[in-house]
Amino acid sequence: MMATRTRSTHIIVSNAEYERLTDLASASMERLPEVAQELLDELERAKIVDAKDVPTDVVRMGSTVTFKSDDGNTRTLKLVYPADESLDEHRISVMTPVGVALIGLGTGQSISWTARDGKHHRLTVTKVA
Repeated sequence: MMATRTRSTHIIVSNAEYERLTDLASASMERLPEVAQELLDELERAKIVDAKDVPTDVVRMGSTVTFKSDDGNTRTLKLVYPADESLDEHRISVMTPVGVALIGLGTGQSISWTARDGKHHRLTVTKVA
């Protein structure tokens, strides 16, 4: 289930998160190669800024993000590191296809990806807290 962003979709990541996420992706290459590579690809094209310069409406680690999917469902999840993941508590790991898709997106931005079953999906960020 790999995400694809259009070239016009700019993402923003703090320098500290860039370092930690790069290390996480590199360490996950054997266990989760597709997701790890996708995260590295996203980080490669991200605009890296000081933490104080990340806009408040951009998804970062620890953000609670509300997004609408193309099936009409709206979900609210907190983006966390793998050790803190708990779907029962609406916390999703950055090391999942949706987690990778969300990192760095701002309110109003969308992303599309293809699921394992070959179906195309799209989500749009509606709120970041």
